[in-house]
Order: sequence, then C-alpha cells, then structure tokens
Amino acid sequence: MESVKLIESWPVENAATAVIGADGTILAAHGDQQRRFPLASVTKLLSAYAVLLAVEEGALELDQAAGPEGATVRHLLAHCAGYDFGDRTIRFAPGARRLYSNAGFEVLGETLESAAGMSFAEYLREGVLAPLGMADTSLDGSPAAGATSTAADLSRFAAELQNPSLLAPSTLEEATRVTYPGLSGVLPGFGRQQDNDWGLGFEIRDHKDPHWTGANSSPNTFGHFGQSGTFLWVDPDAGAACVALTDRAFGPWAAEAWPKYTDAVLAELEG
Repeated sequence: MESVKLIESWPVENAATAVIGADGTILAAHGDQQRRFPLASVTKLLSAYAVLLAVEEGALELDQAAGPEGATVRHLLAHCAGYDFGDRTIRFAPGARRLYSNAGFEVLGETLESAAGMSFAEYLREGVLAPLGMADTSLDGSPAAGATSTAADLSRFAAELQNPSLLAPSTLEEATRVTYPGLSGVLPGFGRQQDNDWGLGFEIRDHKDPHWTGANSSPNTFGHFGQSGTFLWVDPDAGAACVALTDRAFGPWAAEAWPKYTDAVLAELEG
C-alpha cells in the first residue's frame, strides 16, 4: 500500500504506521515498527480493555458504584461520570454530559486495583499485554495516558480489536457501541460535538465533524488519538485498522494530516 508512505510528508522527526486487516494480517507498514513512543491517551484503549477483562473475570461489574455519588464503572468508561478533565472536581451529575476525563480513568485504575489486589499496571500486563505478545509496551504512569508502545505492538492490539481472543466478542461489541447516546460535549482538539459519542473507553466516529479520522471513515469506526501525536482506529466496514505513532505533539498539523491519511488508506483498501 503506497498510502502508508504519506507519513514521510508529516512535519515530524520520527513516525511509524501500520495497516492491519480484519484477520490480523499486516497489510502495510512504514517507519520503525520497533521504536517506542509515548501513547498519551491511546493508553485509554489498553486500560479500557483491562477493565472489560476484569468485568468478564468477575472482579468488577459495569454497574457497580465507582467515582462520584451516583456514578458507576460504566459512567467512568464512557466519560460521563461528571469529573473535570484533569482533576476530581465534579462538574456534572453522572450521565448528564460527556466530559472527557483523565481523572475518571485514574479512578477506574484505583477501582480495579482495589478489586484485584494488584497494581493496575500489573493487571494490564498479565491480562492483556503478555497474552497478546506486546512485550515492548509498558504502563509507567496514569491509566489515562501513561503507556509507551511500538507500532508492532499496537498492530497486535489492533488485530485483537478486530477478532477478540481475550474478551467475548459480545463484550467488545458492547464496548464499541454508543453508551449513553445523545450526550453533547467537547472532543479534545476538535471542539463541541452535539452528539459526542463514546463507547466503553472507545471513541465512536459516528457523524462527528470535524474529526481526526477521515471524511470517508464509516460511522462505526472506533478508536482513540493521543496528544503525543498518536492514533489507533478500527473501521469495521472497511475490514481494517490503522496505527500511527509520532514524536510530535498533536496540533493543527495532525488535524490536517491524519484525516487525509486515513482517507488515502481507505481509498486504497477499497481499490
């Protein structure tokens, strides 16, 4: 696929990308697949997966109380527990608005630690990273934004997201459907969205405009981007996923380059 070479035109020193088919095959890759990059908020995909695994294992329940009064694990995963973005100030009643929150994911981490009797990083490593062979991925900080990984490792995770082996398919299906639909809110970097749709830890593309994926991305596309200049999306309608990691913080350059790149990848897949 020639489209992956577009990352050479990005205003970054280092970048790596891969396109992963629905069967886990690497359809194309460009850049150093073994270079480790800070993931920033792409970390939330890994952390959400660990929480969902804990739900399946019975350590947690989606509707158990967690966070502010009236909030649950489900609210925290769906960014509508009411916490502020960066601290534990309560801005809204649970379920009233989509307020993207790093603090909410840190509370999720603490909730899982209490239930499992081990650190969140250890649970993530033993439950998700090790079984998927993600040996170059580590969580060294917040469950919201503290992981480091490689394009090769995230490609393994992108394969899992298209054909789950650690979770029941029904669990992943629920996690990638809109949870608490109709909530407005701000999509970081892209402004207010009337329907700021989110699943259980996964951002849902739907009809958001503007957005970091492509104009031709299907509404069913799900994933996350990170302020460190990283993203991972899965487009079930296209039968593929894409990972991109860079060493330049998200900004106007990314808001312009990423949708063009995504549309080029999708066009090549369709062709």
